[in-house]
Amino acid sequence: MFDDIPDLYKDQTADTEEEGWRYVIGDRDARRPPELLTRDHVARCIVREVKAGRGSPHGGVFLDIAWIKEKIPNAAEHIKKKLPSMYHQFKQLANLDITEEPMEIGPTTHYIMGGIRVDGDTQASTVLGLFAAGECAAGINGANRLGGNSLSDLIVFGKRAGEYAAIFAKENGHGTIDNDEVERIAKGTLEPFEREGGENPYTIQQDLQEMMQELVGIVRTEEEMVQALEGIEQLKRRSANTFVPGNIDFNPGWHTALDLHNLLTVSEAIARAAIERKESRGGQYRDDYPAKDPEFGKVNVSLKKDADGRMQIARVWIPEMPVELKQIIEEMG
Repeated sequence: MFDDIPDLYKDQTADTEEEGWRYVIGDRDARRPPELLTRDHVARCIVREVKAGRGSPHGGVFLDIAWIKEKIPNAAEHIKKKLPSMYHQFKQLANLDITEEPMEIGPTTHYIMGGIRVDGDTQASTVLGLFAAGECAAGINGANRLGGNSLSDLIVFGKRAGEYAAIFAKENGHGTIDNDEVERIAKGTLEPFEREGGENPYTIQQDLQEMMQELVGIVRTEEEMVQALEGIEQLKRRSANTFVPGNIDFNPGWHTALDLHNLLTVSEAIARAAIERKESRGGQYRDDYPAKDPEFGKVNVSLKKDADGRMQIARVWIPEMPVELKQIIEEMG
């Protein structure tokens, strides 16, 4: 970790392991150790170790906190007191004592930053009558969500979505229902039960998960993401031939078969948007474009499907912040 400290954080980061330890035990004159840098940076460091062939057996790295017994007496009790849930989680699920052994860890999906395009005031989407808020909506977070923003997202914009959805419902009558379309979709959802054989939906889901983790993960390149788009097309063809045995009631295999369409759609959208944004910003890090591009700070990347079902990409200019709001922010410091 000491070999890869971003320039932005060098003045805030310890020079030695000893200084890092002093920070951990409360020395106000010491700076934090590099393993306590932002989680996106730590995640990238883990991925680089794995890609360089130095990863753990399951594709992660080992995190060792048991070493503090070299520094303090009663280290095991100290760890249990500071990290009770982590201690019990590893003990119960993996039969591993983190006060004695290193734990195997790896980065995982934390939050989707982006989503359905909505109006900032009403949370209305471009689909008439559809309102969205929270993680599924393209909200205020941009490329990097701050801790705790998920809750404020729901409280502020969830309230707006609910209020304006209610107004819309009062001002508009019920929509018309195309019964033929309903029947066609209902029939399609049951097809996995009617085949005599086919693809296991869990296998397709796992293949998609592994491919996205490897090719469109935390550290990205255009070459790998183009490869992922080719793989997604293959998985789309496979997902059209899923087979689910058993009863329709409480059948998780059927649920997975139905989920595949949405999983593939979101995966394709993420890959295409990441290819279009030729820079690194927040959660988007590209080895082939490691720096921020100021021009991309002025646009959002928007995707929608055309009449033939193909995804179309557009750059949508971000409007200037109103002068009144700028003044309020400046006054708040």
